[in-house]
Amino acid sequence: MKNLFDLTGKVAVVTGASKGIGKAIAEAMAEHGAKVVVSSRKLDKCQEVVASIQESGGDATAVACNITHKDQLQHLVDEAQKRYGRIDVLVCNAAVNPHYGPSQNIPDSAFEKVMDCNIRSNHWLCQMVIPEMAERGDGSVIIVSSIGGLKGSGALGAYAISKAADMQIARNLAVEWGPKGVRVNCIAPGLVRTDFARALWENPETYERAVATYPLRRIGESDEIAGAAILLASKAGSFITGQSIVIDGGVTISGG
Repeated sequence: MKNLFDLTGKVAVVTGASKGIGKAIAEAMAEHGAKVVVSSRKLDKCQEVVASIQESGGDATAVACNITHKDQLQHLVDEAQKRYGRIDVLVCNAAVNPHYGPSQNIPDSAFEKVMDCNIRSNHWLCQMVIPEMAERGDGSVIIVSSIGGLKGSGALGAYAISKAADMQIARNLAVEWGPKGVRVNCIAPGLVRTDFARALWENPETYERAVATYPLRRIGESDEIAGAAILLASKAGSFITGQSIVIDGGVTISGG
């Protein structure tokens, strides 16, 4: 049983890995034995995460990448394969939300940015990585979605649309590539204490209103999301594909 979550010998690529949930996932992957490619737009921030992983005895490398640029995504994939020879686990975590408010008011540029970053980049990365996984007959793709993809929203409309689309990407690719041994899943966090969601938890009044609808009466921490990524990347999750695992303190079942 102790080997169910062992990732020794695996190579994981994690986007948006310089902070928040992505950083927690990258560090957890390394702790469980994976060699990790840490990626985000800022190389220096990625290198800080790599240094932390190496100080703990892990193996990691940093590759800067703006996920809206296809050539940079291909560079990320090429560098990972050049350094480690393969990619066993792909974690599509990087995402944006440049607009908070009614969909009626979102500028076209902001809407396009959400769709490009949160949907198209994941589609591109999967196209680049999955075929090589399929050749080996094994691989795991994990897309970090959100409970926003399961609920209507008066303030996060475009973001919620993109996160629902990520869930459908996972379902489609799970059907396409399952026969070749590749699993594709989503993680759907609720409110987590990250810089990305700071506006939703930093204000005490906003925070209290939010957690009042959570059965656990608190928001999540990044490390609590990372555990699901380890499950989906490891033997423990070898019969899970096409799913969206909700990690939200119970808010989606409480009517909040």
